[in-house]
Amino acid sequence: MPQPFVISLILNTNRREDTLACLASLRRSGYARHHAIVLDNASSDGSVPAIREAHPEVEILSLAENRGYAGNNNVGIRRALERQADWIVVLNEDTVVDAHCLERLVQAGESDGRIGIVGPMVYHFDQPEVVQSAGGMLTRTWDAVHRGANERNGGRFAHPQDVDWISGCCIMIRRQVFEEIGLIDERFFYYWEETELCIRARRAGWRIVHVPQARIWHKGVQPDYRPKPAVTYYAARNRLLALSKHGAPLPVRLAVWGGFLRTLASWTLRPKWRDRREHRIALWKGVRDYLRQHWGPMPD
Repeated sequence: MPQPFVISLILNTNRREDTLACLASLRRSGYARHHAIVLDNASSDGSVPAIREAHPEVEILSLAENRGYAGNNNVGIRRALERQADWIVVLNEDTVVDAHCLERLVQAGESDGRIGIVGPMVYHFDQPEVVQSAGGMLTRTWDAVHRGANERNGGRFAHPQDVDWISGCCIMIRRQVFEEIGLIDERFFYYWEETELCIRARRAGWRIVHVPQARIWHKGVQPDYRPKPAVTYYAARNRLLALSKHGAPLPVRLAVWGGFLRTLASWTLRPKWRDRREHRIALWKGVRDYLRQHWGPMPD
């Protein structure tokens, strides 16, 4: 039986050096049947000629418009499906991939025909033994949390394990999953889109598996990471969208709404939270835009 065909998608927006480093790590991979596609979002930093010079084997697709993580990657997913990929990897440009990562992800995925999505152990780039994500879980109130975040890997995650979702910085999806449940929901634009995709897949009967033997290092989030107000906006709006789309129980919805209202009140009334003014505004906008069903990018 031939080796499954894997296509990796790397979305680049003026991140030339990161994208080149990511592609270099993929080139070192021992996986033979692999093809990389860079989705370039109108970069003006010389990314495209630099990629063509350093990696002539890489396919480059120029995006006509910025449709966020969801819509931009859907362009690549459609291309990968046209090229008959067996597995599709959505990979952040600011990641470095271990040489055996793809091979181990494929081995785990192919071990059971009902495994639809797999993901690696994600480490912090600047602290290469500290875990960023060992797969994700949904709490009772549908808060998406990373397992093992900011822990040193002491062997707690020694074996592949079913999880609720996989971090979107590196997520490998079987082509049949997209054929059955559709592509990434573009209403999410940015944030929660990979979690919602995993929820759909699980509800369709697919397994989501974290593979600790497959490793990557991600630059974008540090242990002392402080999200920008835009993250507060998308996290609120898109969490509410996921709750309604998947019919979360009423007690869960009430708990989430109550949490948002308490946070807004605290950030408004308590003097110690004066520095959270921009986040308060972003949270309010996120809730408002969910009610208005305004999707896409955060408004100015």
